Amino acid sequence: MRGLLIGRFQPFHAGHLGLVRAIRERRPDDVLLVGIGSAEEAYTPENPFTAGERFEMIDRALREARLSGVEIVPVADIRRHALWVRYLEGLLPPFREVYTNNPLTRLLFEQAGYPVESPALIERDRLEGAKIREALATNSPWRDRLPGSVGRYLDEIGAPARLATLRKGPAPADRPERP
Repeated sequence: MRGLLIGRFQPFHAGHLGLVRAIRERRPDDVLLVGIGSAEEAYTPENPFTAGERFEMIDRALREARLSGVEIVPVADIRRHALWVRYLEGLLPPFREVYTNNPLTRLLFEQAGYPVESPALIERDRLEGAKIREALATNSPWRDRLPGSVGRYLDEIGAPARLATLRKGPAPADRPERP
């Protein structure tokens, strides 16, 4: 059977990798679905990376760590909380349990009858996505918070420059007009 780990993975960091490893060690015979949440979001300060880029980060990190039994799936927000879990049931292969630390995600899956586990966060003070994005944007140390393959990939796609640009926001002339 399968478990489902949902996260935005903006970016996929060492804490995420540790969490995947811990779940796989506890359930070695199960497949773990890693759901890339808010898959439709990209190029914002909070969600700077596309679903494809996040897929690539996760895939590279899993290969580098030699972790198997993991399937990566993009998961879009449909902006209808009451329907979201049912949407995922139709989108994904069957799963029996959910792993998340997001209170709303937890609530929605529990209301739908799924057992939900909120795993302990690994080095939360250091390995928080917002702090890593800030470090990327300000050219502060960030590489030691990520699997090596993810750091190299972020260099390949110019992530520090992207985050710095997104942090500044669009210039007034570049902002779209509102109707």
